[in-house]
Amino acid sequence: MDIVQTFFNLDVLRSSLPALLSGLAVTVVLGIVCAIASSVLGLTFALLRVYGAKPVRIAVAFYIDVFRSIPLLVLLVLIYYALPFVGVRLSSFSSAATALSLVAAAYAAEIFRAGFQSIPKGQFEAASAIGLGFFNTMRDVVIPQAFRLVVPPLTGNAISVLKDTALASVVAMPDLLKQATQAQSLAANPSPLVGAALLYLVLLLPLVKIVSRFENRRLSEGR
Repeated sequence: MDIVQTFFNLDVLRSSLPALLSGLAVTVVLGIVCAIASSVLGLTFALLRVYGAKPVRIAVAFYIDVFRSIPLLVLLVLIYYALPFVGVRLSSFSSAATALSLVAAAYAAEIFRAGFQSIPKGQFEAASAIGLGFFNTMRDVVIPQAFRLVVPPLTGNAISVLKDTALASVVAMPDLLKQATQAQSLAANPSPLVGAALLYLVLLLPLVKIVSRFENRRLSEGR
């Protein structure tokens, strides 16, 4: 059997396509849920770390350091297989969403923190001079400016989340990689894995291009 029939078998790809598309839908839903949850958590943690009381800043910094250090696969296995021993049983989707969101939130928090700290102090002084309180200053002055700065790295973080959804297959979640692996076993042919790789490219390549466009625009504006 030549390389084309082994890795690009059209009959196998055609028969496995429905399962691959089903897995792609699960992957997209999981990625969107985790990207939104991690961004909201990351924004909250960044605000607490930059502007919270000292004990809160220490606690948040500890969380960020821990979850940036722990391997995602280890955390996913612990959540899915260990939590039931303490009475907490999550579905494969909930386990994957929790693990991915917790880890991605730690990176998002650092992205937001960098954005907040890049805002000149004069912005705060000007807001205070016109009578804006802390909440209104953050809502109307700081956060809108910070968002412009953090969009490219935050989009990159979302891309990493989408790629990391492939790890959810270890907890039997029917994502794209899991469906491809099952189709490969049924067909005794690796073509479904190649199909899954192509679908990942179709999903992620436009996002990578968007990040590059944002970064090029920032460089142009900075000149």
